[in-house]
Amino acid sequence: MTEKAAPENHFSIQKLYVKDISFESPDTPSVFTFNNWDPKIELNMTNSNKMISEGVYEVILSVTSTVKNNDKTAFLVEVQQGGIFNIAGFNEHDMKYILGSQCMNILFPYVREVISDLSCRGGFPPLLLSPVNFDALYAQAVQKQQESAKVSDLKH
Repeated sequence: MTEKAAPENHFSIQKLYVKDISFESPDTPSVFTFNNWDPKIELNMTNSNKMISEGVYEVILSVTSTVKNNDKTAFLVEVQQGGIFNIAGFNEHDMKYILGSQCMNILFPYVREVISDLSCRGGFPPLLLSPVNFDALYAQAVQKQQESAKVSDLKH
């Protein structure tokens, strides 16, 4: 009788790519006539993942930033940075953490570079996104899920 060996933990990057990209500057050229550049930046981030085959996952980090100056939209940039990751041998808890945090830590520097480059190509100063603590964001999301599950259980 042969025992089936436990799967070995494996994590690797197969491919990194820009899945979708958009840059808009609706008020050009008038937006360049302002003497003072005091931007107000709105930033939204989301992520998603899906299994594309056994042990292979597509992970997407989506970032949208709207930059306003003097109450006018200077520019809007949207980037979906994708990655294909080989992930195997992890339990469900660890798998969620890897997909929700570790993959984001890998994808974020690429999103940051693309956004900075696009803002410069649009004639604006580089938009440099601050580092993000994806471990903390993941922990907050897990806590919110647990709290909403408790509230749901209390209602039933």
